Amino acid sequence: MASSDLIGKRVAVLDKGWIELQDVMGDDNAIVAAARASFLGESKGPDRDKKLLFYLLRHRHTTPFEMVEFKFRVRAPVVTWWQWVRHRTFSFNAQSGRYTPFEEDDFYVVQPDEWRRQSSDNKQASEGLLEDGQWLTDALIKHYDEGFRLYQQALAAGVAREQARLFLAGFGVYYTWVVKVDAHNLMHFLKLRMAPDAQYEVRVYAQAIYEHFFKPALPWTAEAFEKFMLNPV
Repeated sequence: MASSDLIGKRVAVLDKGWIELQDVMGDDNAIVAAARASFLGESKGPDRDKKLLFYLLRHRHTTPFEMVEFKFRVRAPVVTWWQWVRHRTFSFNAQSGRYTPFEEDDFYVVQPDEWRRQSSDNKQASEGLLEDGQWLTDALIKHYDEGFRLYQQALAAGVAREQARLFLAGFGVYYTWVVKVDAHNLMHFLKLRMAPDAQYEVRVYAQAIYEHFFKPALPWTAEAFEKFMLNPV
């Protein structure tokens, strides 16, 4: 599939989130062309070009992969962004609660069968699921409703949006961001955030990016990525 054919595609993630590809620059051939630029070489046909791309990734000659860039528009809760922004190789621009009022359904609701237990041997990980999480989901919705009610009351009283948002549940509120990254640094993000021990709320976004955008746009690179980075022998 041509990279340009993916522009505008939107994929649903979590309960209310989504990822939309806004733009993409380059493809597998652009990576090969960048690698050959050092000696002014040109394409040598699909078989030899693909072999060169595999060689580049296997030996971590990564600068040619920086010639391809993706720009996404992403709607995700803060609990996701808290993990994502640690990857400082992305460029970020976020919706601001100072300018845009929040809506009543702008909150991430964990389903009753999705509440995870704390891992017994890893302080930053979860392990298994609670058997009955309905009461937790009910309590979370009640918490959101009360916070949003107070948020609306504050706005109605004339409080600035930048302060009124203090009443909103911080980690559960959805924000929309525009993010941009090159293929090299996106692969690093995907390797870490698609891993089984990555937090679920960021893992599902990484998986969606890989399956719906990265893999169709860069099929040779994705094949090499799986072979040399995700599942190295």
